[in-house]
Amino acid sequence: MKYARLTKEQFEELHPEFINFLATQSIDKAEWDKIKSENPQIAEQELDVFSDLIWEGVLTRAEYLEHFSKNHIFLFHAGDAQIKSLVLKSLDGNVDFLTKAGLQWLGDNMFTNTIEMKMGTRDFGEDRNASIFALIQQGAFLSDGQLYRQIISVMNS
Repeated sequence: MKYARLTKEQFEELHPEFINFLATQSIDKAEWDKIKSENPQIAEQELDVFSDLIWEGVLTRAEYLEHFSKNHIFLFHAGDAQIKSLVLKSLDGNVDFLTKAGLQWLGDNMFTNTIEMKMGTRDFGEDRNASIFALIQQGAFLSDGQLYRQIISVMNS
């Protein structure tokens, strides 16, 4: 596997797509049930292949990611060849960005000396999607990019 197997919940959510995936291989429900009972290793391989196909599609379309921790917020904008990062760090150890109060504090103190901001750019190298997947494995999640764009817009004005 290149990425990770989808969770049971994700498979349930993608049930129609999985049925279509099996249909492209001329596998109907009866055949799938037979494979699961008689050749579970083949069924496992099919689940892995489907998972990788889904991940590949999601990662190819990924444009923005966010990762929050107690004192840091990492915002990412993924282009074709590079990823840009915007890191916000609270210099006040009492602030917790994982809480609503911490995010309110951020809004009130964004451009004060209690917030450290760093920007960076890094080339993806050979495999853009694997780089994005690594960020997801570290706790990042896909986002609409609204926070990233808002901060960049204010910084540029």
